[in-house]
Amino acid sequence: MALIVKKFGGSSVATPEKMLNVAKRVLEEKKPDDKIVMVVSAMGDTTDELIELAKGVTKEPYKYAREMDMLLTTGEQVSIALLAMTFKELGEKAVSLTGIMAGMKTDSAYTKGRILDITPARVQEELNKGNIVVVAGFQGSDKYGNPVTLGRGGSDTSAVALAGALGADTCEIYTDVEGVFSADPRVAKGARKMNEITYSEMLEMARLGAGVMQPRSVEMGQVYKIPIHVRSTFSKNTGTIIREDYTMEEKSFSIRGVAHDEDVTKVAILGIADTPGVAHKIFDALAKANVDVDMIVQSMRNIEKNITDMVFTVANTDLVKAKEVVEKVAGELNASKVLIEENVTKISIVGAGMLGSPGIAARMFGALAKTGVNIEIISTSEISISCLIKGGSVKEAVNAIHDEFFPREG
Repeated sequence: MALIVKKFGGSSVATPEKMLNVAKRVLEEKKPDDKIVMVVSAMGDTTDELIELAKGVTKEPYKYAREMDMLLTTGEQVSIALLAMTFKELGEKAVSLTGIMAGMKTDSAYTKGRILDITPARVQEELNKGNIVVVAGFQGSDKYGNPVTLGRGGSDTSAVALAGALGADTCEIYTDVEGVFSADPRVAKGARKMNEITYSEMLEMARLGAGVMQPRSVEMGQVYKIPIHVRSTFSKNTGTIIREDYTMEEKSFSIRGVAHDEDVTKVAILGIADTPGVAHKIFDALAKANVDVDMIVQSMRNIEKNITDMVFTVANTDLVKAKEVVEKVAGELNASKVLIEENVTKISIVGAGMLGSPGIAARMFGALAKTGVNIEIISTSEISISCLIKGGSVKEAVNAIHDEFFPREG
């Protein structure tokens, strides 16, 4: 007997026919004593359609973040109800639960909430009754009972968090790709599927733009030590296992993958005094507005006059709030100018193998130089190197870097 949490994304349940295929597959693979919890996203492009619907009444719908969450949580409720009905039509006991009913407690950071606690008593109760439990991903509620969504890809986080809280044997993430690849296979011609990847490497890949998993879901897996199996809805092939350590030797490549993120904007505050407390004032204001920042670079503009520039990136979805905050703070700091550049992309390499391997950065920069791509910002961590480049050269840059570290056969 095993307790298994299975997450199915929007493309997997996009139509009633696809829901039927999902339900049949789950029942075919289910052993008699298995307990199954399914976490489901909104059907197909429903979330995007709801966002467009909101834009019909306001040009900036995310200004009204609570109401956006009230709207967006309806998408998953449609999915879970239909999928539970599908199971019942196939003669199987099933029940649908919203994230709130499943015990997902979040903070009040609307549209990108964090799970604070899970009390899945209702889920366990329904499992004990013999039900397949179909839970709405991507959502929970704050202490006031308001619905809160978990950000893009939040259903992954819902699934892994539930798996941890329930003490599940494994968490399976079903998607429209075969697993985790060394780069986006839609962009890099030679992208290779990984058999295994560690939590830390996958967390960096996800944080830096690999869309197959949400970063917080990987964090949850690491916290609860739940193996995560990323696999395709449309194939029964083994996908990629995300776990603490490798179970086999995989040392043929110095890096594990190339990630890119086009959902970024560069923000520059120019001509500010290089004095203690300036950086804190800028980034504290952004933090209070719940804006995440990345790739922070401070560069001296005039040493004699002690004038500096502060440059960083934010997600495109945070741009409206970030711009409002930055312009206010820049005025208080008597900055000479604020510059916003949206046509940029962050491209990164990730791998624990780069530790103790001199020349990795040089190889990455050399690959970009050969394609004529200019680097605007560089940032590093222990297992990653990231460059900010102009958005128009993404495909060439990804392929050049990938070919450098993953030479194509033939």
